[in-house]
Amino acid sequence: MHGVPARAQAPAARQYRWNSLAAQSPADRSVYSSRGVKKTSIVIGGGIIGLCSAYYAARKGLDVTLVDAADSADGGCSHGNAGLIVPSHFVPLAAPGAVGSGLRWLFDAESPFYIQPRADLELARWLWRFLRFASPAHVERSAPILRDLNLASRAAYEALAADGTDFGLAQDGVLMVCRTQQGLDEEIEVADRARQLGLEAQILDPHQTIRREPALSPEIAGAVYYPQDCRLDPEGLIAGLRRRLEALGVKTRWGCPVGGWRVEGRRVLAAVTPDGPLTADEYVIAGGAWSGRIARQLRHPLPLQAGRGYSLTLPSPPVRLRSAALLVEDRVAVTPMPGRLRFAGTMELVGLGRSTNPARVRGIIKAIPRYYPAFEPSSFADVEPWSGLRPCSPDGLPYIGRVRHLDN
Repeated sequence: MHGVPARAQAPAARQYRWNSLAAQSPADRSVYSSRGVKKTSIVIGGGIIGLCSAYYAARKGLDVTLVDAADSADGGCSHGNAGLIVPSHFVPLAAPGAVGSGLRWLFDAESPFYIQPRADLELARWLWRFLRFASPAHVERSAPILRDLNLASRAAYEALAADGTDFGLAQDGVLMVCRTQQGLDEEIEVADRARQLGLEAQILDPHQTIRREPALSPEIAGAVYYPQDCRLDPEGLIAGLRRRLEALGVKTRWGCPVGGWRVEGRRVLAAVTPDGPLTADEYVIAGGAWSGRIARQLRHPLPLQAGRGYSLTLPSPPVRLRSAALLVEDRVAVTPMPGRLRFAGTMELVGLGRSTNPARVRGIIKAIPRYYPAFEPSSFADVEPWSGLRPCSPDGLPYIGRVRHLDN
């Protein structure tokens, strides 16, 4: 959704022809075509990235159409996520510890991470790249980029909220809660690096942590508190942005998958859909986990895997929580939202299928009482689990920019 600030350079290790961090769009592109009329733009994808792309393009003056394969009520991965905006998350997925943890968790059906064994050449290539990137040098290169992107993202959400879009933005920080001393020691190392990057981080002992969140177990080891992190209501954000797009005159085409392209030379002439070809001056691919498939049809390889995550939302939790948190050892996010409480977690690379794994949900439910004694597995008896697919690059960095062999 947001470009990399000018001072952030792409890591040298990512100089593939599909690298887009180094291919930023000029800021002064005219919103008028050579014919003197408004340029048209088609945004593919109705999740948060697509909605924001359409919003800012329309606000700049382009004539925008947003298309999505799902119906208008879906929202995809953007609908049921944890709703956390976290400048503290400057360590990419591809980090040295991720490989060892992943190997250990592969044999635990309820673990936070799982890769479904399957004969898939694209998955094998993605894993090979992931292993290459999982190094201290890559983390060092990536940290400033992710910090700047997350801070820019937070600023954009602040601006949206200040401009009248109500999506429950709460700027009261996030706790990284540790139930073991080993977990806390590792988080303290991350906090030290955060301070070096100019981020605020406070190390809390058990008593200080519980004063901030009384519902936590007295058995925890402590926490790291990041006051610059914040939280929001994803459903409220999506609904607010859709209202804004309607007010700006953005046209929407739901249930309209892009199945191919018409290309001539260095220009895309049309996106091919079941409703017929859709023509525009500019095209934006913001299809989330499906972006790799869409880009491949343009002869643009985009290494991407779909990472399935799960969430459980309680409308009437047994105790009201004050703070958003990440339960460090079990990789579970906890987000108080207006009128409800959400727990989200796990990452499984299982392809683009829609089947869910009950063991992953059990893993989340079992983890929660270890930190919050007021919760029991029975607290979730009537809760329908949600699952969604998020896009994962092998180096943990986003794809932002133009396709190099196409001008529009």
